[in-house]
Amino acid sequence: MLTNQPTTKTTAIITGAGIGIGFAIAKALAQQGTQVVLNDFDASVAEQAAEAIRQAGGVCEACPGDASDVTFVQRLVDTAVDRFGSVDLAIANAGITVFGDIFTTTPEAFQKIVDLNLRGTFFLAQRAAMQMRQQADTIGRRGGSVLFMSSVVGHIAHPGLPVYSMTKAGLEMLARQLVIDFSPLGINVNAIAPGATLTERTLDDPDYIPTWSRITPMGRPGTVDDITNAALFLLSPASRHITGQSLVIDGGWSSVGVPPTVE
Repeated sequence: MLTNQPTTKTTAIITGAGIGIGFAIAKALAQQGTQVVLNDFDASVAEQAAEAIRQAGGVCEACPGDASDVTFVQRLVDTAVDRFGSVDLAIANAGITVFGDIFTTTPEAFQKIVDLNLRGTFFLAQRAAMQMRQQADTIGRRGGSVLFMSSVVGHIAHPGLPVYSMTKAGLEMLARQLVIDFSPLGINVNAIAPGATLTERTLDDPDYIPTWSRITPMGRPGTVDDITNAALFLLSPASRHITGQSLVIDGGWSSVGVPPTVE
């Protein structure tokens, strides 16, 4: 879908952005003048996040829904075009972590993780790139950036995360593979792979900071700002010649690989 509304500003879609890393990226983009379509599965969380961005002076449209549903993913793209006139950045941040070893993982848990982490990411990239291609043909707006949210455990094994780790490694291969299809369109695609990071979820664990401070070479877990700064660079014009890459942001943890259960 295209609109006749002219657009000069950049428009971003970001999934799973009601809290945590996703919200931090959405807020930072909005502060830079990007128009943001913010998704979260929880409608009240999505609207609260969008309102917080608007209150801070940004332009943000909440679009709650299931980011693993291809029909809904298309609605995200349509919302961005109808509201702002284009899609220029697509950040597939939505994901789910379920702990359990291979012996305790159920087919239902397996499918839930794969659907959101892989299926949702794949089809957001597909539909956003299709829109970017159409923009080039109709309004002369060529190119864009796609960013995947991987994880350090896509690079190094971690207890209890066989399916999650598999999906995150798969996302990084997807970023490399899509270079073939996206480069002729002027679209770059990359992944960031956070390590231990302080978010609303991890701050609920009183052992999180002391444990990860002890086993991380830089002496602390990451913050959402650490991840956001990398994301902003990979989404910026300064990184247009960087594509098919994955950037690990873990304070050096993957270089030593000490699991949090080891004293």
